[in-house]
Formats: sequence, C-alpha cells, structure tokens
Amino acid sequence: MKTWQDYLAIEKQKPYFKKLIEFLNERLKNTVVYPPKDAWFNAIKKTPYENVKGVILGQDPYHQPNQAMGLSFSVPAGIKIPPSLRNIYLELHNDIGFNIPNHGDLSQWAEEGVLLLNTTLTVEDSKPMAHADSGWEHFTNAIITALNDKTTPVVFMLWGKHAQSKEKLISNPLHLILKAPHPSPLSAHRGFLGCNHFSKANAYLKKQQIKPINYALPLEKS
Repeated sequence: MKTWQDYLAIEKQKPYFKKLIEFLNERLKNTVVYPPKDAWFNAIKKTPYENVKGVILGQDPYHQPNQAMGLSFSVPAGIKIPPSLRNIYLELHNDIGFNIPNHGDLSQWAEEGVLLLNTTLTVEDSKPMAHADSGWEHFTNAIITALNDKTTPVVFMLWGKHAQSKEKLISNPLHLILKAPHPSPLSAHRGFLGCNHFSKANAYLKKQQIKPINYALPLEKS
C-alpha cells in the first residue's frame, strides 16, 4: 500500500518546492505565518493516504491569531467557531441530525478518513491569500492527483468556485464529486445549505461497501 511519502517524496525534490520552502523561511524572519510551522502538513499527517475516503477542500488557512491548525475549516478548541464552519455544522444538523458542539476542532474527522486540505497551506497575519502564488498549489494539486489514483472510493466535496477548479484533477470514475456553493455567509444560502453532501457521501460509501464517515464530534472541548 502506497503512502503519502511514496507520492510526495519526488514532489519535495522539485525546484518549485525548494523555492517555496526558501520563501517561507524568509517570510518567517519578517512576519507572522499561520499555522505554526509544525502544523503546515497536518492534513496529510493526520489522515494517512490509505485511510482517505472523503476530502473537504478549503482555500487557505485562517489568518487571525490561534485559528489555523493545518486542517481546512478547523480551529482549535477554545477559539470562536468561524462563520463558514457554523454553516457546515448547520448543514450537518439539518442533513444527518448532527449535534452541534461548542468548538470547531475537526481533528476527529481527520482520524475518520476525511482529508481536510487547503489548496494553500500557509498565510500571513491579517493577509488572506498572502501565499496564494508561492508554489503550494503545485504541491496540493499533487496530493489531489495522488488521491485520484486510489483504487478505493473517495468522495470529494468541492464547495465554491476555487475548490471546483480542482475538479479537472479528478478523473477516476470510482470517486464521487459533490459540488455546492461555499459555506461562507456570502454564499451558503445559494445552495450550500440543503446540499445534503454528508448523507450523499455516506450513501455512496455504503454502496461501495466502505464504512461510512462518523461526523460526530465531542460536544464540549475547552
């Protein structure tokens, strides 16, 4: 069974990746970068390649202090739940009866096999998309391409135009692509709320004889 290391070791030797790391190390000297360096690769650290059965694709990390933790849409316990995640919780509640917790820590989803991937893995304080053209997209495209090669089904939840621009990387008919508007307050009411992606994903996994994703989270964390 292949691992992330098998797929990404070559990627890390490419000139763009070496330039990216040089750029990030330089930025760290001059500004505040989120998430902390040891959390940049949390998505693939916390969800091994062989375990991935769902993907929730974000754009770039949260850009305010203590929010970003290397998992798309997730914030550490004790940090105010961001508006997009509130809408994700609302959709989960309406779709599958999810009990909404008092925190935004989605680490348990990562352990369940949901890859919580941003397409850009770092950002600067109060500067959304600051690292958007730094090279991360090449790396995260390689992650999506590796997942496309999987011989077990993966459900890709692509919310918003940015995530949907990655659809072209997913050609394997074994996988399911679910598309909806982004869950942000600006667009959630245009079709994200009511999309039923969570129940659709689990129905597909069951049909493929894959254990469905348990989205339940601890109700309280501090």
